[in-house]
Amino acid sequence: MKKALIICYYWPPAGGPGVQRWLKFVKYLIDFDVEPVVYTPENPHYPIQDSSLENEIPKGIEIIKKPILEPYGLAKLFSKESTRQISSGIIKPNAKQSFLQKLMLFVRGNLFVPDARIWWVKPSVNFLSSYLKKNPVDIIITSGPPHSLHLIGLGLKKQTNLPWLADFRDPWTTIGYQKKLRLTNWAAKKHANLEFEVLNKADHILVTSPTTQSDFEKTTSTPISCITNGFDDEDMPKTSLDTTFTLAHIGSLLEDRNPKILWDVLQELVTELPEFSKDLKIELTGRVGTSVIDSIKERDLGDNLSLPGYIGHSEALQKQHSAQLLLLIEVDSQETEAIIPGKLFEYLAARRPILAIGPKHSDIDSILEKSEGGVYFNYQQKQELKKLIQAKYELFKGTGIPSTIGIVDVYSRKNLTKDLAQLIYSI
Repeated sequence: MKKALIICYYWPPAGGPGVQRWLKFVKYLIDFDVEPVVYTPENPHYPIQDSSLENEIPKGIEIIKKPILEPYGLAKLFSKESTRQISSGIIKPNAKQSFLQKLMLFVRGNLFVPDARIWWVKPSVNFLSSYLKKNPVDIIITSGPPHSLHLIGLGLKKQTNLPWLADFRDPWTTIGYQKKLRLTNWAAKKHANLEFEVLNKADHILVTSPTTQSDFEKTTSTPISCITNGFDDEDMPKTSLDTTFTLAHIGSLLEDRNPKILWDVLQELVTELPEFSKDLKIELTGRVGTSVIDSIKERDLGDNLSLPGYIGHSEALQKQHSAQLLLLIEVDSQETEAIIPGKLFEYLAARRPILAIGPKHSDIDSILEKSEGGVYFNYQQKQELKKLIQAKYELFKGTGIPSTIGIVDVYSRKNLTKDLAQLIYSI
């Protein structure tokens, strides 16, 4: 039996996709002869909380919690909303930023490198160095973002020389919001140097997408493995399909991911098809940007719009299984080509056809093709998008839209954890 110290920031009651990767790994690792020990903050700042996820923490595992000094707690005194957005990686376009938001971004980008959890690094290295002398483990695992946690791994590597696996749920210097942080040349260079050191001092790098893997391979000779996110078979609900022609998006849909091409297509179909407006339901579950809502209403689709707001994970799964079509929207930029939203795999498990829109070259496209889970469009394929939605609507009005039947078991959390356990034993 191997013992793994897992250092992660997002842990229940945190909500959103960031918490689920290691919560699910921890849930299943013991089945593959790996005993997890989790180290996480005692008083973290979580923009989203979902207390139901606490029920999924396996009984009997050791969870170590230590206080963290959170600058976001102080920042909330000036603006709660701006603090919540920035801590979530949500950054408005420059023209729409207030002076306070610009100042907060400058402080976040240049005083806290690589991120606002930097003050947790030194205390954690000191504490864990002492802990490991009395409680030996076989491997140290860090998960970022926040990428400060990789610096904890770096410090422990220098002091203990234990095998270290650095897990990148998202890229570091190439992530989409990095360019919006108003970085000085000094700060940008500091980010790059820290990233380089982590990539080259870790014993193994773990990533969630093939594109991130190929990008990192240009920077380091450290072995890199790709284990995507996935879905948990035990979470899958039983529910009936909506009686409306529901196009459902689960998760945040903010200003930079406003798919105007989709709203244009739906507006045209409302005009061209007599019953389409009566049947259409656009359900956007989670935080939705004002400009997204405005774009929909400007096209006279406001009566078709449903905004349930943020809901718990179990209810989100029910909505995925009951939708006629599932929407997956990504920003149209080169930086997002490597981003594979965690919900993609739960979408696949729901067996409802996926309609995805994103940049021309995306890892999402190949996953959808291999799994036969849906169709991927770039932002220039308006007519192809329209043709598909019309075809699905005709099925809806006729025999019904069938479930997808492709092979998706490779993305089950248990199978992915098996891959992780094999990797742990190989390092």
